[in-house]
Amino acid sequence: MGVMQEFREFAVKGNVIDLAVGVIIGGAFGKIVASLVDDVIMPTLGAVVGQLDFSNLFVVLGTAPEGTARTLAAMKAAGVPVLAYGNFITVALNFLILAFIIFLMVKQINRLKRTKAVAPAAAPATAEDVLLLREIRDSLRR
Repeated sequence: MGVMQEFREFAVKGNVIDLAVGVIIGGAFGKIVASLVDDVIMPTLGAVVGQLDFSNLFVVLGTAPEGTARTLAAMKAAGVPVLAYGNFITVALNFLILAFIIFLMVKQINRLKRTKAVAPAAAPATAEDVLLLREIRDSLRR
């Protein structure tokens, strides 16, 4: 079996195609969650905590040039090394929300699988000739 034929068999297996679809949908879903966190949750949380903007939480690790604004974007544009822990908080929150949503989806799928589980099939009806043989056997025992 040639390498190309083995690769073709591998690539068209259902699991590989399912994985590819999952990765594509996961990428799009990740963007939705990122937008939810960046555009809805973080501003709301910032308003509750007191106009706190997590994206601009950072520590300057070098010296900033004179006149550089004290924002993360300005520091990065000036080439100043910064520890952007606010960005990390945002990414970690994205992960937690995404993990929770995936947990809920898997939980729902498992629940649906349990409800659709087929009851074990009843034993097949005994054939008529077997029943007759059993009757003969039982009558001979008497």
